[in-house]
Amino acid sequence: MQIDIDSLETYNTLARDGAQSAAQSLSQLTGIDTHVEVTNVSLMDPSDLEYEYIGGEFSGVEIGLEGALSGETVLTFDEAAQETITNVLAPGADEAMRRSSIKEVGNIMTSGFIDGWADHLDAQIDISTPTYLEGTGSDVLPASAADSDEQVFVFRSRVEAVSEAVDFHILLVPERDTLVDALDPDEDDSIPFEKFEVFNEMTMHGAEKAAENITTMTGLTTDVEVNRMTFVPIDDVPAEVGDRRYVGTVMEYEGTPSGYLVILFDQSSASSVVDALVPVETDGDWGEMEQSAMKELGNIMTSGFIDGWANVLQTSIDHSPPTFVADMGSSIMSPIVGRMARTQEHAFMLDSVINTDGDGVFRCEMFALPDEAELTDVLDDLLVERADETEVEPDEVF
Repeated sequence: MQIDIDSLETYNTLARDGAQSAAQSLSQLTGIDTHVEVTNVSLMDPSDLEYEYIGGEFSGVEIGLEGALSGETVLTFDEAAQETITNVLAPGADEAMRRSSIKEVGNIMTSGFIDGWADHLDAQIDISTPTYLEGTGSDVLPASAADSDEQVFVFRSRVEAVSEAVDFHILLVPERDTLVDALDPDEDDSIPFEKFEVFNEMTMHGAEKAAENITTMTGLTTDVEVNRMTFVPIDDVPAEVGDRRYVGTVMEYEGTPSGYLVILFDQSSASSVVDALVPVETDGDWGEMEQSAMKELGNIMTSGFIDGWANVLQTSIDHSPPTFVADMGSSIMSPIVGRMARTQEHAFMLDSVINTDGDGVFRCEMFALPDEAELTDVLDDLLVERADETEVEPDEVF
């Protein structure tokens, strides 16, 4: 399976256009103004996809695709969106009628999402009769993703309402063979799919090493819960991170590839980590001592993450001293995006989530943003004879 970056850009645009079409259909049916918040293409393990749905109650539709593009599409509404939509379309109706309204809306919206792909491919995409979905968490995920034992490409869009409580997700999980035909890659510039998988595994190992360094410094048991590679328009990166407030560090790294590594803790997690690092009681403010502790942790985590890349890539990657940050996630990412946008329109964002349980529970997110052109060169040089092994040795992948 071959993939070229231009094709990814084209199909990311198609997914966004499809999401906008779905959002417009919802607005026409309900009168609710909506906008597309995020659209991206992600490579991930099925378990990482499940992470996004943990704990939530969802309803929507699942539709099978055949023809020029085969696979499954799932459109899901969260609880608040379900309530808002059914109150508009079926006020005072019984449960059966409310479910029927969600199914009908989902069918119309999903059809609009798929039509754009068919138009671009100038080919027919047949869609199955919609199946109503309802469940908790990963119960609503496509079977092709949930049952897969290998990494999957997922096209994801999140749409939100301007003023109403409406938030829905669209997932397209295409079959690999038809995705290859649809992408129609330029053979001169294409990269085997397996190389993306190997690099994703390398990133997982880097995150695991960073997690081990947290444990060494704080004594807190850690685990890497999510690891994924996302291809996203550069301007959408701040929205990917969101407006939640974080405390953490930002580092720039130089070498092959160069880029940025952002390590973010939610505020309570950051306080727990600093309490484990600083031997004296602090007042809860982010003074010089607390900032110094956070920067020290960020420096050690970055070394663990980046050194793994350098070892496998047989190259030198240096990073700057960490800069302390405390702000909304989107505000932290915006200056980085501004600098990167000078030379690229899309970004590969490597996203890892580190959790720990027990006393001092915390959650840490790591976002690596390598230079797109340099990462493409790295992937082009990467060999995949041992792509099925997670412990990659430098001499065996080059």
